[in-house]
Amino acid sequence: MDLLKKHVEWIPAVLIVLILGGSLPFKFSGDPMPVHIFNTVGAYLGLEFFKSYGAYIIGVAELAASILVLAPITRAYGGLLTVGTMAGAIYFHLFTDLGVVVKYERDGVMMEDGSLFYTAIVALLCGAFLAYRHRGSLPIIGAQQARANPS
Repeated sequence: MDLLKKHVEWIPAVLIVLILGGSLPFKFSGDPMPVHIFNTVGAYLGLEFFKSYGAYIIGVAELAASILVLAPITRAYGGLLTVGTMAGAIYFHLFTDLGVVVKYERDGVMMEDGSLFYTAIVALLCGAFLAYRHRGSLPIIGAQQARANPS
């Protein structure tokens, strides 16, 4: 039982790597789905550069989060970065024309994909769990925790 408690955080870390890491080839290859997503978000934000470079910017942030959650010493930072990027993704799915089910065109055929929204929720929850579990390693929160619970 102690072994499970000690290593339980590997489950959310691996889920984050699978979810965020799994989307990277699409973001960096010019796949029609992320092109549609970042055109929609860029138009909503009024940021023309985000239409062209948003997938790369978010892809780099998600790659960093995926790497950070793998090492226990940086897991809180990876969790926070995951929460931030996924909170943004969830916001744009809910409050823009993007929608929960993304509708885009691939090779002249209309496609629909609702998995991105739900995997963003899973990744956000996993990131929040890791950030909370390792909150003591965060500069401000960790210092407050150390003052509140002196050894």
